[in-house]
Amino acid sequence: MAEPSCIFCKIVRGEIPSERVYDDGLVMAFLDIHPIAPGHTLLVPHAHHENLLDTPQDLLAALLAAAPRVARGAMAAVGGEGFNFFQFNGSCSGQEVFHLHFHIIPRRPGDGVRYQWRQGKYAAGEMAALGAKIRGDIPG
Repeated sequence: MAEPSCIFCKIVRGEIPSERVYDDGLVMAFLDIHPIAPGHTLLVPHAHHENLLDTPQDLLAALLAAAPRVARGAMAAVGGEGFNFFQFNGSCSGQEVFHLHFHIIPRRPGDGVRYQWRQGKYAAGEMAALGAKIRGDIPG
C-alpha cells in the first residue's frame, strides 16, 4: 500500500518526475537527485515498506533479483569498474526516506568517494558471548 506523503511513493506513482532506469511492475530504479557518483541509482519496491525488517521476503527477492541488472547497466553507462550496494534502516543508521531503498553507486578508481569506517576490537570472550546472544535472539 502506498503512503500519500512518501516521496518515493510519489515517484513510483509518477507524481514527482524522476529519471527511471528500470521498472518491472514490482520494483523500480531511478537516478538519485543527489548522487554520490555519476550513475548513483536508487532501487525501490513499488509497495511502501519502511525498511528491510517490514518488507515481505518475496518482495526482497524481487529487489535482489533486479539489483545485478541495474548495477550492470549503471556501471556500463558510466564506465564503472565496481559498485557499492547498501541501504539504511532507521534514522540512527542514516535513513532519511522511510521507504525501503537500496543505493547502487558505480565506482571507478580515483573517483573521490570515501567511507569512514571506525573499526573496533572485542575484548577476550566478548565476541563469543555476543555471538551466543545474537544466535539466541534470531527469530525461528
